[in-house]
Amino acid sequence: MTTKPLDVTIVGGGMITNDLLLPSLYHLQRLHIVGDIAVSALNSAPLCALRDNPDFEAAFPGQRFTPWPAFDEAPDRAYPDLYKKALGAMKPRQAVVVAMPDHLHYDVVMEALRCNQNVLCVKPLVLQHRQAVEIEKKATEKGLFVGVEYHKRFDRRSLMARRHYELGHFGEFVLGEAKLIEPYFYRHSNFQNWFTTDATDPFVYIGCHYVDLVYFITGLKPVEVSSAGVKKKFPNGKEGYLWAQGRVRFENGALLSVVNGLGYPDDGAGSNDQALLMYCEGDGRTGMIKHDDQFRGVTHSYLDGIGCGGSLHNFVNPDFYRLVPWDGDGYQPIGYGYDSVAASIQAMFRIENETSDMPTDQQLEARRKRLREIDERGIIATPANSAINELVVEAARMSILSGGAPARIVADPEPHAEPGIAQIG
Repeated sequence: MTTKPLDVTIVGGGMITNDLLLPSLYHLQRLHIVGDIAVSALNSAPLCALRDNPDFEAAFPGQRFTPWPAFDEAPDRAYPDLYKKALGAMKPRQAVVVAMPDHLHYDVVMEALRCNQNVLCVKPLVLQHRQAVEIEKKATEKGLFVGVEYHKRFDRRSLMARRHYELGHFGEFVLGEAKLIEPYFYRHSNFQNWFTTDATDPFVYIGCHYVDLVYFITGLKPVEVSSAGVKKKFPNGKEGYLWAQGRVRFENGALLSVVNGLGYPDDGAGSNDQALLMYCEGDGRTGMIKHDDQFRGVTHSYLDGIGCGGSLHNFVNPDFYRLVPWDGDGYQPIGYGYDSVAASIQAMFRIENETSDMPTDQQLEARRKRLREIDERGIIATPANSAINELVVEAARMSILSGGAPARIVADPEPHAEPGIAQIG
């Protein structure tokens, strides 16, 4: 079978595209999984920043992307709908990576599906459960892949914990706490233009990682969420929830506390502050899962400040994403961030290449069969196996906007969130 690489268009040229998505795709391009790469952004400024990133030239010499809009367009001229033209210019059944602010995901994902493209979207997929269901239905109808970039699922620690939990080695999860505090300098980025109280909050944006992770490890579904936020001003004067504290109750009565914010000190030794602790009950004893995700046993002290915020001494996380030497030109990305992106792109690649030579009347069902297998395996997050996260997001936004009052997740008649306290047992 002759394989054909997938052309990829990234919609969004911000931080996650620079820090993870584009370098991951550049490496997959070297492996002949990815063909041409395009990046669409609101204006030319972030595209020029991506083009001129010295790390990319050193790691991926000679590799380039097609910009939408062009590099020489005025940096202050906005093109909010240009991504539609970029997607329309693609051959069908390629790949679109959605890296836009949370509240814009739905429109971009649906446009990609309308253009018959496979999709990888940064988390959370959307902010309403009904939108996730709609996306799943449309993708299934067309036999298209949709993945959600919950990269903590690919951390080896998480995969180990999932296996041992499935085997009953920990007992049943009963109480836990998680935290993920991102750097203060995020407040000076484009976050200040969209991370406002009416659009999102730290629990929804980053706390969802750990709620998904507990669900991924245990299979337990959340049934109630309460979330309270602390409002502060961004440098441009816009108001956002810059700190949030959430509590999630699961179907067995277990409780998870989640603390999030945009405020880890720029001079701190880590790039952020994050960890997970889960206590479990067994027969006459207890079990525990503890992941310190900020400090993983590696420290560096540099001559010049090259760490997060320019700090000299750093707790280095070698496991999420790093550029390292390899048996090839430049450097290669490693870590579970890269693994997560690669897993979704490679899934698209396999589906398209395995079915492209089939008779037309057999292709659609063959694609759907492979998509169901991915859903059921539950490693790559998809709308079918991770839509519980949209219910959590829905409940969390309801709660934080009401000052922290609990919101419950209800299954009937259609899954949705509503004010109130869940009844357990």
